Amino acid sequence: MRFTPHVTVVAIAEQAGRYLMVRERIDGRIRYNQPAGHLEEGESLLAAVVRETLEETAWHYQPEALIGLYRWISPDGITFLRATFCGHVTRHAPERALDTGIEAAQWLSLAQIHDLGAQLRSPMVLRGLEDYLAGVRYPLTVLQES
Repeated sequence: MRFTPHVTVVAIAEQAGRYLMVRERIDGRIRYNQPAGHLEEGESLLAAVVRETLEETAWHYQPEALIGLYRWISPDGITFLRATFCGHVTRHAPERALDTGIEAAQWLSLAQIHDLGAQLRSPMVLRGLEDYLAGVRYPLTVLQES
């Protein structure tokens, strides 16, 4: 059997002390995550995070730095490699429909995010946010495409 990790991208965007989050319904339960999604074939990590942010939140996103690469094994044994970026939103397209399963894009304070507890989609939501708040930044030039 061939090992195939799920490569995902994550956008951290902060405005006035609030963070862009996605409220989604998964298997009938409400979960919260940063805008995130899977890398598509032939797509760069940067293009993926811009696309996923727009699809899930209707916000146009400009990545500024890589926060980190995080490996996580879900309770059902799926391995994820998660590339977390920080950046800023440039404009909103409120007329745009959000991806299936996404109920809303919301700006939440750090305290509100912590209060979500088990409603967070994975432990990686807080891990990337904590690294962002600690000032961890890698230049986008560390990402090499060929």
